[in-house]
Amino acid sequence: MAAELLRMEGVRKRFGATLALDGVDLTVSAGEVLALVGENGAGKSTLMKVLSGAHSADEGLMWLNGAPYAPTHPLEARRAGVAMIYQELSLARHLTVEENIALGMEPVTGPFVRRAEVRQRAIDAMTQLGRPDIAPGTPVHQLSLAEQQLVEIARAVAIGARVVVLDEPTSSLARNDIERLFELVRRLKAQGLGIIYISHFLEEVRELSDRFTVLRDGRSVGSGETARTPNEQIIALMVGRDVKDLYPRSARTPGEAVLELSDLAGLGKPAQASLTLHRGEVLGIAGLIGAGRTEMLRAIFGLDPVRSGFIRIGTHIGPASPAQQWARGVGLVSEDRKKEGLALSLSVADNLTLSSLPVVVRPSGQAGASEGWITRLAIRCRGPRQRVGELSGGNQQKVAIARLLHHGVDVLLLDEPTRGIDVGSKAQIYQLIDELACAGKAVLIVSSYLPELLGVCDRIAVMCKGRLHPARPVSEITEHDIMIEATAAKEAA
Repeated sequence: MAAELLRMEGVRKRFGATLALDGVDLTVSAGEVLALVGENGAGKSTLMKVLSGAHSADEGLMWLNGAPYAPTHPLEARRAGVAMIYQELSLARHLTVEENIALGMEPVTGPFVRRAEVRQRAIDAMTQLGRPDIAPGTPVHQLSLAEQQLVEIARAVAIGARVVVLDEPTSSLARNDIERLFELVRRLKAQGLGIIYISHFLEEVRELSDRFTVLRDGRSVGSGETARTPNEQIIALMVGRDVKDLYPRSARTPGEAVLELSDLAGLGKPAQASLTLHRGEVLGIAGLIGAGRTEMLRAIFGLDPVRSGFIRIGTHIGPASPAQQWARGVGLVSEDRKKEGLALSLSVADNLTLSSLPVVVRPSGQAGASEGWITRLAIRCRGPRQRVGELSGGNQQKVAIARLLHHGVDVLLLDEPTRGIDVGSKAQIYQLIDELACAGKAVLIVSSYLPELLGVCDRIAVMCKGRLHPARPVSEITEHDIMIEATAAKEAA
């Protein structure tokens, strides 16, 4: 039996009146991948900050390699062998690979850094990770996002980390980079490291982890062997209730065409896109990052210029401004809700009603309308006046969708609508999409998560290098088919 590397018992942490952690237990063994899962706000980040020395626990005990462990600073945790790889990378982009790997732990003689040793550490770490081709003197800003993430992991390897925490590591990676990351995690596991893997994607959890621990409301509510536990059971532990069908699909009857594209081309992307979207239909757009899917939605909504082709919305033909598309019943939820989709400093009520100025200028009407949408979409907040930036990612996304519904749009353009949100919130958004389609709304959804597209859509079209392939019913397409089209493997063959 593998030796236990890390044990956390009865960990509690309070911030004022908020009890963020309420007696959490967790263990990780050598050569094991432990998935730490739970909804946004469940306590995962707080627990990892206690582990990494960013927070001190109010109560509870920790052991690392069998010895008591209580770091008071992240650098102390790193020196003890605990490394955190955050979703938002913490690299100094103006420094080189070798300088980032040694940062804060530089070998010195007097006031001088031993440069040769710094370089050799970087070479050894990158070789251990299977990427000796990345030159140690390369400035980090010249690397791809996946390669930058690799440098973060190499930093952990270089300090001799025994426990490595990966926090949502695939959220911004393309599929081929995700596969390389998975191979790297398996390599670290084979070397005897203990890996804590945090993810909202249960397919990743199932593919990589040996065991799982579920947090809910600051408590550890369940653990088990991943291979022996069905997804439904894990989801039920996460949300505190049974979720019988993650992807609900009611009987839908497509109606008239409400959106048509014919040979649409932008200044850059898309290069060519033709499709027809009907009332009561969910049409998915698949493709690799950079294929032009987002640009197509932006062109439809009037945010990006159109070079050629036409857009038909109902009886209106031709490109239009966002204000004109709003008036025609078209709404867009951006893939970047924090920068483009929401005004984070404003209240939930303001964000919900921004597109309806007569309501905004009547506070009573604004509050009444907002409370209705908060109830209907089960938005978890203190009330309409709470700042939307204080909400979890899933609840922020519900606010962005609610604004479209409040405006009364018939065509919803949803760009990565569930990126970065937990499984419970995803289930609620999938349910909402199903209800909207059944009510006669037309939904065009871009997603990089193939199980999502296959689960919620009626038809799927694949975009490759700016060109949109014809849509096919989901009953006639598989993940393999989608990837073949998305990577142009069919043309190459």
